[in-house]
Amino acid sequence: MIKRKTRTVLTLAALAACSVVVCRISLAQQAPKQLSNDGVIRMVQAGLSESVIGVASTTPPTVPASRWEMPSVYVLTMRSAQELPREKTQLAETKTKPRSLASLAGDSSVTQGIQAGVNDVAWDAATHTHSGIGGSAVMQGGNIFGGMMANRQATVTYIWGVPGPASANILQTSTPKLEVNFAKAPGVNPDEFAPEIVKLTPAQNTCRLVGATQGKEDARSDNAADWEIYSNFLEDRVPVNVEKISSGDYNVSPQTPLLPGQYAAVLRPIAKDKKFSGGDVARGQGAGLMFNAVWTFQVADSAQ
Repeated sequence: MIKRKTRTVLTLAALAACSVVVCRISLAQQAPKQLSNDGVIRMVQAGLSESVIGVASTTPPTVPASRWEMPSVYVLTMRSAQELPREKTQLAETKTKPRSLASLAGDSSVTQGIQAGVNDVAWDAATHTHSGIGGSAVMQGGNIFGGMMANRQATVTYIWGVPGPASANILQTSTPKLEVNFAKAPGVNPDEFAPEIVKLTPAQNTCRLVGATQGKEDARSDNAADWEIYSNFLEDRVPVNVEKISSGDYNVSPQTPLLPGQYAAVLRPIAKDKKFSGGDVARGQGAGLMFNAVWTFQVADSAQ
C-alpha cells in the first residue's frame, strides 16, 4: 500500500513537471522575437533610417516582417469589390506660402517638380548621404529649383501631388464606399492613422495636388523624427463616415454625394502633432509611407 501511494505521488509530480515545461515552451513560442544584431545590420544595409530601425529594435513588431503587406483600398459595391491601385506621390518645393492648393497650382516650379519626379531616384540617393547639401545639389543639377536656391530661406513649402491631369479609375457612383486596410503596413503603427478622402486640385493640366505644408529647407534629408507635418497641413478634406472594423481596417464613405471631379483616399495621422522623419517621408518608408501613397479616383459626370 505504501509503495503504491509513493508510486502515485511520483507519477503526479512527474506530470506536474512536464506541464511546467510545456507551458514554458508554449510561452516562449508565443513571445515575439526581438530584433537581432544581424537584423539591425540587414536593415542598415537596406538603407532604412535610424527612426525605423530604432522602433523595430526596441519594440517587438505586431506583424512579423515576413507578413508585411502594403496598404490596400477597395471600392465596395453590392456585387463585387474593385481594388484601386496604389499610386506614389511626388514631392515638390516652392517659396510660395501655402494659402490654398489653388494658388499653388499656378506655381510652375511645383508642377515641374511633380512631373519630373525629382524625389524618385535622385532624392533617394541624396538623402542617404544625410546631407542637406546633397539634396540642394540634386535640385540645382536638375535645373528645377536652381533659381530659388540663390536666396535660401529657412522654411519652404512642400507639396505632394500625383502626375497626370486625371485618374484612370472612373467611378459611376457619387457615394463610393471604400474599404481601406493598412493593418500590416511595414514599420507603421496602425492605431496612429485613419483613412480620409480628399479632393485633388488639378494643376496646369499636368498633375493633381494632394496637400501641402511648410518645413525646414533640408527636411527631406533629415532623419530626425521632429517634423510635425500634419499640424498645419493644407488639403481639401471631404466629410466622411468612418467605420473601424479592426486595427488598421476601415470602411469610409462620403457623408454627402461627391460632385464630379478628382479625389483620393489617403492615410493621415490621428494626432495632428505626430512627428515624422523627413528622410522617411522622402523615401516613403516607415510612417513616412502614409504621405507617400494615395489611391486616386474620378467621379464621372454621369455618376449617380
